[in-house]
Amino acid sequence: MTVRSGRTVRDLRRENRTAVLQRLYFDGPLSRFSLGPVTGLSSGSVSNVVAELVAEGLVEEAGSVDSAGGRPRTLLRIRPDSGYMIGVDVGETRVRIELFDLALTELARVEHPLAPEGPRRTDRFDVGVVVGHLGEGIAEVLDRAGIAPERLLGVGVGVPGIVAGTPEDGAVVHGQTIGWDAVPLERLLRESVRLPASVPYYIDNGAKTLGQAEMWFGAGRGADSAVVVLFGSGVGACVVTDDMRPGRAVEWGHLTVRVRGRRCRCGAQGCLEAYAGAEALLERWAEAGGEPPAGAAEETALTAMLAAAYPNPAPDGTVPEPDATALAVLEETAEYLGAGFADLINLFQPERILVGGWAGLQLGSRFLDSVRAYATSYALAYPAARVRIELGTLGPDAVTVGAAILPLADFFGRGGRPAEADPEEPVPAWRTTLQERAAH
Repeated sequence: MTVRSGRTVRDLRRENRTAVLQRLYFDGPLSRFSLGPVTGLSSGSVSNVVAELVAEGLVEEAGSVDSAGGRPRTLLRIRPDSGYMIGVDVGETRVRIELFDLALTELARVEHPLAPEGPRRTDRFDVGVVVGHLGEGIAEVLDRAGIAPERLLGVGVGVPGIVAGTPEDGAVVHGQTIGWDAVPLERLLRESVRLPASVPYYIDNGAKTLGQAEMWFGAGRGADSAVVVLFGSGVGACVVTDDMRPGRAVEWGHLTVRVRGRRCRCGAQGCLEAYAGAEALLERWAEAGGEPPAGAAEETALTAMLAAAYPNPAPDGTVPEPDATALAVLEETAEYLGAGFADLINLFQPERILVGGWAGLQLGSRFLDSVRAYATSYALAYPAARVRIELGTLGPDAVTVGAAILPLADFFGRGGRPAEADPEEPVPAWRTTLQERAAH
């Protein structure tokens, strides 16, 4: 049956289910009475949708609240164990895999370090090694939590580089800085990882998954427009505006900030990443005469650089002299970042710029004030006066949380039905088990 707008009754049912699930997820627990105004649905529609969702084990009662002069109203919430998601962060120093329930509570995690195979990380990631880490990690987190693979809503994966898609291979990764040239990552995962064919993969740029997490749960919540910056070994950004929802990854790190400047990992000259990425930052410190810890991981080396530039007070209260070389390199980096932020401000005029990623979180509290000052001086006055530049609030796990949100958002968009499910088909066996448990 088709209604006048061209949407079918099935479409309307899905939209109503989506509206109820989203409001319960972000604002719950809520009563049936409260769901009406916040979803725009009639009381009859709310009752019908809630009855379906309770019967399917997606929604459960969560206590009651007094009403004005009437019987207490029953509160409803999303049932956390009604579905599970895996979030993966394929970073440039490690692969991190985390398992979450529907409330995004972490149930298990695994990390596998990625060691560069040559003097520079651009000497190539071994695709087979990365895929192997994902397969082992996914199996391990499911085993630790005792979750059957069939209960996964999906696996979200954040990767460096540009993600495109083809009908034959699904998501294909173009990661120039890590040596991935059209890597058919989704096909490789389907061939190598032991998951049911019904479990979907959602592969996207890591900056976008970071942005998704900060906009849903972090410092971007409530903003109409924002740019979320991922600052790690390299730099990237996710732009969220009214016409770019749920966000678009942009290769901000490869914006040219200096003509004929330093050679970037991508092969071009003068990219922002050649000056502001953690890898380049440490190289510049060494080139200027600094002494990064030999053989140390990037995180450890950056911590040492910060300690040298901003030494802590001695036990007697005296403050040691800072390492002038490290301090100068960091100050120059702050100016490059400020100039890069100014470009984002002028181009997108966001309400907020949020800084995340492991390097961004380490550096931000130390020199964010300096970055703000440079950004204001380089940007146009009007948009610069209306933007807030802040640290993200979700910490180093934001990319995996955002990756897990990808299947969750799709699940809600389908009205709380598994991928490829037909509303007229019987509910999956695991969902039936939840119904039986709820009834008892």
